[in-house]
Amino acid sequence: MEILWNIIVLIVVGAIAGFIARAVVPGKQSMSIGMTIVLGIVGSLVGNLLGSLISGRGFELGTAGIIGSIIGAIVVLLVYVFATRGRSRAVR
Repeated sequence: MEILWNIIVLIVVGAIAGFIARAVVPGKQSMSIGMTIVLGIVGSLVGNLLGSLISGRGFELGTAGIIGSIIGAIVVLLVYVFATRGRSRAVR
């Protein structure tokens, strides 16, 4: 039961972090709700990594809190936007 609860919390925090990151980063990001949740979950992992590197604890695999998740999701979304920026114009 605890594992199910942790998965639900991870999905909810991922959704919140993903939606806030999409609202903060300018431009249009064509993502489904599922991809927004994945963005938030990956952002949580990145936020934890950045936090552990800044604090000097070294690499720890895990998730960050809501603030760390939002910051990580913004970083991941900015990388995604810059990586796909030229591709959308080249296809047209």
